[in-house]
Amino acid sequence: MNKPIVGGGPKKVLYALKTARRIGLENTAKALTAHNTCKACGLGMGGQRGGMTNELDEFPSVCNKSIQAQSTDIQPGIPVEVLTHALADLRELDGHELEHLGRLSTPIYKSRYADRFEPISWDDALDLAARRFLATTPERTFFYSSGRSSNEAGFVLQLLARAYGTNNVNNCSYYCHQATGVGLGTTIGTGTSTVELEDLSLCDFILVIGANPSSNHPRFIHQLKKCRERGGEVVIINPAKEAGLVKFAIPKSPKSMLKGGDFIASDYLQPRIGSDMAVLKGLAKAVLEMGAEDAGFITQHSHDFAAFRADIEATDWADIETATGLSRADIERVAALYSKAKSAVFAWGMGITHHLNGVDNVEYIANLALLRGQIGRVGAGLLPLRGHSNVQGIGTIGVKPVLAKEVMAKMEAAFGLTLPLDPGLDTMACMKAAADGKMDAALLMGGNLYEANPDSTWAAKALSQIGFKMYLTTTLNKGHIHGIDNSEALILPVTARDEEWQPTTQESMFNYVRLSDGGITRLKTVRPESDILCDLATRLMPDSPVDFQAFKAHKTIREAIAGIVPGLEGLADIDVAKREFHVRGRLMHTPEFHTPDGKARFITRPLPPVRGDTLLLTTVRSEGQFNTIVYEYKDSYRGMDDRWSVMLNADDLKAHGLKDGDKATLLSDHGMMADVTVRAFDIARGSVMAYYPEANILTGTAVDPRSKTPAFKSTPVRIMA
Repeated sequence: MNKPIVGGGPKKVLYALKTARRIGLENTAKALTAHNTCKACGLGMGGQRGGMTNELDEFPSVCNKSIQAQSTDIQPGIPVEVLTHALADLRELDGHELEHLGRLSTPIYKSRYADRFEPISWDDALDLAARRFLATTPERTFFYSSGRSSNEAGFVLQLLARAYGTNNVNNCSYYCHQATGVGLGTTIGTGTSTVELEDLSLCDFILVIGANPSSNHPRFIHQLKKCRERGGEVVIINPAKEAGLVKFAIPKSPKSMLKGGDFIASDYLQPRIGSDMAVLKGLAKAVLEMGAEDAGFITQHSHDFAAFRADIEATDWADIETATGLSRADIERVAALYSKAKSAVFAWGMGITHHLNGVDNVEYIANLALLRGQIGRVGAGLLPLRGHSNVQGIGTIGVKPVLAKEVMAKMEAAFGLTLPLDPGLDTMACMKAAADGKMDAALLMGGNLYEANPDSTWAAKALSQIGFKMYLTTTLNKGHIHGIDNSEALILPVTARDEEWQPTTQESMFNYVRLSDGGITRLKTVRPESDILCDLATRLMPDSPVDFQAFKAHKTIREAIAGIVPGLEGLADIDVAKREFHVRGRLMHTPEFHTPDGKARFITRPLPPVRGDTLLLTTVRSEGQFNTIVYEYKDSYRGMDDRWSVMLNADDLKAHGLKDGDKATLLSDHGMMADVTVRAFDIARGSVMAYYPEANILTGTAVDPRSKTPAFKSTPVRIMA
């Protein structure tokens, strides 16, 4: 019998040491101890409290993700001889191999019909980019940012785009947590976490739904462990039984390591993919049947509860059981745990948002929390588990297609501009416009838009339709060599966060803004994103009332943000005071909601139709990857050695005439994964897991009508032996 897999543990410590040795112990120590924000997930650490330290002064706050992120930044430059290989040669490399070629250290350019990149000087590159954007009209362009860029670079990017004449400004959140922003906006009037890190030390119940923090937010597992140690409950709701959510050996805890790990989940529900709302309605129904709702809170601080209650009461238990694959008793057991909790925190990831009803799912998480008054007080609330280390900050400072009227007015007054009024296009809308031949130029700051998109074949064709694409990046990925056929591509090398020439700022998923000192020199030929954008803006708009050259001083950018974006006033002197802060007005420690009358709202939505016997695919990340970046081929927490694999319930394998280890073909209406290895996994019947981004070839471009987020985690598929 195989030994059960445990998350964390000695192997992760050894992996970290091996990675540190590969990039150099001195380089690793310098990178991890400098006063710079962690480059990995949105949990956040580092900044002015010192590397590997969080806002509660807990040390060491570090994980494999932090070390992996540093490992690709601490690489030598890619030789020009490699960069100038034919595209056909570069396309033989997978994402892991491209990432580990080294750092991009020289600007490179591919003309429309060329079969390879060639070096280009900085001046020629920027002159070329300006000519291409001037050769078209603003509405036929878009500007995109990943969540790894700084607040300073993000603000300049969106200002450049709007001064140029377009609101086609978007970011990677449209493919992750945009549904969270919309869903929380309708219920409590805000779009981000209502809790701070300290609240996790005060709660006695944490529900994690649609997320696998053992792989994607490893330091969050420490908070779950501490909740259990206090006698609290940790409930996991996930179609797959993830080993690291069952038991985890915390590397910084000798006791945890010696005893072989700590149990994380006190209860674990495995519903069918796509049945999240049915689960949440079931939990609410059980709470109401127990009489455990907080009637006083509901009366004083909310609206529309009567309609919500009537809908829950009218929802039959048989329908809930059919939709979820769970028994009424299972749901009631978890509801009983919640009903006993004094302070509850609800955390979720893209397993909630990556559906055509993702916004509905988020609204029902808020409903469940409001039902017992678990929002609007210390130690309780809502916590969306954000991915990139500054994806939240990028949205806060305006990298989005629609800005609040107040922000637009302040920006116009500050710079003497008249900004475009037409709403901009979201990320998928920009891609579809490109596919229709309606985009001539795009500026892509960081990220990997090609692999982040659903329907990989379609995405490559759509991106190739854009005549000119300008990329800013530290390393190469598949997005730089696919989607560039019969079009121009300009790729410019940029500084990593800890290499910035001046301090920059980032915002965590707890709304906490950190200051990163930068200052490490690794490559002398790379430039900060903000400098590149300012030089492009000056060439593009030499007569603009905005003095973009002045924005090469980051302090000037922060002063502008402080005067324009509500809640970020503390940026004005953060470089002098070194005072990091929570964005004003975000935390909810009193029941005063950001709605016109200060009250929350219960939202009522119908259950989505049950998919019957259809297999549903969810795409997932491995333990050895971060977003589209693959650091390791092996997924140690799932016992997988090959990413070209799909995971199904053993009974589903048997029903399709397959057994563990067989080869098969997985098909959808959008694409095919041929000759994949099928593996038996502890996952709900009717569910299929495959790795992102490889499995994006199967996913479709349909989006949640409210968040415009694709359904990466509920794609109907067929399997053939």
